[in-house]
Amino acid sequence: YIPDAEPYVFEDRIYIFGSHDRYNGFIFCLNNYVCWSAPVDDPGAWRYEGVIYKKIQDPKNRLGIRLLFAPDLVQGADGRFYLYYAFDFMGLMGVAVCDEPAGEYEFLGHVKHPDGYLWGRKPGDSFPFDPAVLNDNGKIFLYSGFSISIPAIMTGLIKLKNEGAYVLELEEDMLTIKKPEKLLIPKDGEGVFYGHEFFEASSIRKINDKYYFVYSTKHNHQLCYATSS
Repeated sequence: YIPDAEPYVFEDRIYIFGSHDRYNGFIFCLNNYVCWSAPVDDPGAWRYEGVIYKKIQDPKNRLGIRLLFAPDLVQGADGRFYLYYAFDFMGLMGVAVCDEPAGEYEFLGHVKHPDGYLWGRKPGDSFPFDPAVLNDNGKIFLYSGFSISIPAIMTGLIKLKNEGAYVLELEEDMLTIKKPEKLLIPKDGEGVFYGHEFFEASSIRKINDKYYFVYSTKHNHQLCYATSS
């Protein structure tokens, strides 16, 4: 029941982070975030680490009505672990923090512009969705994107862009936008990957000196990846 899985290795264990479906649920992602881990040298011996973050911890979801969609995690320069998430189609990006990978995370804040406006609440913003985050030699890059236009009634009456996958850089506080978002992979038009157009589910890895951006296509039966040096 852990879809949208993002695996990471910290010290001698593999950790799996993802959203959390409920058995026989009426929709996906009904439950709180949990974590599983296993020894690097025995990746079949999984251990349930318990609930790491509850959806009611975010002050914008005290009633627990919104759903915790696909998250991602990164270790910051301070050694702490930062969990990025978006509540279903609200159009905001939340961040929680913990001193250990599978501990109890605390709400930190929402990704915001330097002037304090929340990302996803300014005209011209893209729709914050399915975060992927990368610590690249101390620079923190946040990836996001969803290809379906969401009614403004769901996003604070702000019409947000849905042109493909975006990337932006964050400040050391892990919340404030340092460099504005830019379109990384368009869903159509110039630069599109025809036959493998971006839809959602951004995921990012760096292996040696190459970047791998994984995503789900509009066909909903493909996971594709693009590379960059």
